[in-house]
Amino acid sequence: MNGSMNLAYDYPLLGAFWTMLWIFLWILWFVLLFRIIVDIFRDDSMSGWGKAGWLVFVIILPFLGVFVYLIARGKGMGRREVDQARAQQQAFDAYIRDTARGSGGAGGVDELAKLSEIKARGDLTDDEFRRAKEKILH
Repeated sequence: MNGSMNLAYDYPLLGAFWTMLWIFLWILWFVLLFRIIVDIFRDDSMSGWGKAGWLVFVIILPFLGVFVYLIARGKGMGRREVDQARAQQQAFDAYIRDTARGSGGAGGVDELAKLSEIKARGDLTDDEFRRAKEKILH
């Protein structure tokens, strides 16, 4: 063979560590960049022109734009993220409450238990129990 063959052991271990570090930093940079872009759109207190200005600044001069954004508005990023998480949790809780209430919920279970007790005492016939149960479930 006249050409040189590159083998894995031709790449030094320190070079592999540096490559992994640069890949990690590159991924970290993109995560930070996208989090800032999401935060720009999430902020309801900023006007449309303000959002457009920050977005252009972050896209045209990404390193400077990201660092200036973090210095100027970084403190509010965490607060806005927590507010959004709380709002999502409250919406989810409200959805669960409405869904449970709509399908009979705990009230339907209580009514069925009382109905079963009445039937067990012998105050209801099987046909009356079946009709009352259908009425509760539907």
